[in-house]
Amino acid sequence: MSEPECPGGPAVRPVRWGVLATGPMAAAFTEDLKLLPDAEVGAVASRSEASARRFADRFGVPRAYGTWRELADDPEIDVVYVATPHAHHLAATTLMLESGTPVLCEKPFALNRGEAEAMVALAERRALLLMEAMWTCVHPLVRRMLAMIGDGLIGEVRSVHADFGARAPRVPGHRLRDPHAGGGALLDLGTYPVSLAHLVLGRPDEVTAWSHLGPEGVDETTGMVLGYAGGAMAVLSCSLEADSARAAVIHGTGGRIEIPGDFYRPAQLVLHRSGRAPEVVQAQAEAGNGYVPQAREVMRCLRAGATQSALVPLRRSLEVMGTLDTVRDIVGLRYPGEAG
Repeated sequence: MSEPECPGGPAVRPVRWGVLATGPMAAAFTEDLKLLPDAEVGAVASRSEASARRFADRFGVPRAYGTWRELADDPEIDVVYVATPHAHHLAATTLMLESGTPVLCEKPFALNRGEAEAMVALAERRALLLMEAMWTCVHPLVRRMLAMIGDGLIGEVRSVHADFGARAPRVPGHRLRDPHAGGGALLDLGTYPVSLAHLVLGRPDEVTAWSHLGPEGVDETTGMVLGYAGGAMAVLSCSLEADSARAAVIHGTGGRIEIPGDFYRPAQLVLHRSGRAPEVVQAQAEAGNGYVPQAREVMRCLRAGATQSALVPLRRSLEVMGTLDTVRDIVGLRYPGEAG
């Protein structure tokens, strides 16, 4: 991989992206990359050459590959966005990193913490950028919320409440209900409230959980309580069975912050403080599907020569995977090929 030119020089060469997979997230991300003047999509890869060609034709991508290896061997790609189902994140990320190509890997980072640790260790050995595509962590309004908390506007945080429910179709083989794809509510949806809790409170000291497993063997609904030695807690839930407001509330000793909907990509938040009128803070409007901030962060890291993002540190991605593993241990959720 050739290095992008440093900012401040006579010109900044666009970062050349490869896209691995051709599903809805890959499409949405590619649409957003086209909004960035300093980014270009050079190649797409799929396990099906026909699928890669259709994607390339749709988005005007110059090169379409029917194997992941061809993308890994493309010398004109600076970074690859891995948008496969999470059961394949380890294989896809490993192949790209071994080829010397940095990776932005979709959430959840992997199927379990062990796989995520292997990915991180390889990135560290190769001194390559690796980042989880958890867009919540880089969202400008979420960053502002964290600054409010850090400035003490709601006092000491005592609890985080967050829920993510989205009804999934009961279609045979649908990835959200397929154990071979790492399906279920927890890894696909629950990773968002768990990540929010980690953002605000850090790694929990205790975890309790309950799940209802569907006929396919994956969780349809999961509830979690994360406990912290200092007395704080997070009450979290996720479901494939019912749409929810996808709201979140952070309670502190001096007030609270409410995110009334889609907390993972909020349009607004409301700050409540004792004796004051509520303050509504709106997100700045930005074109696209919500992927632009994380693409910018990846490109900033590449140009700075960083091997991880301070906004999405690998340590926190591993800790979130550890919490998800603990929940699965408690509820007895195992995927094909996992030990235990």
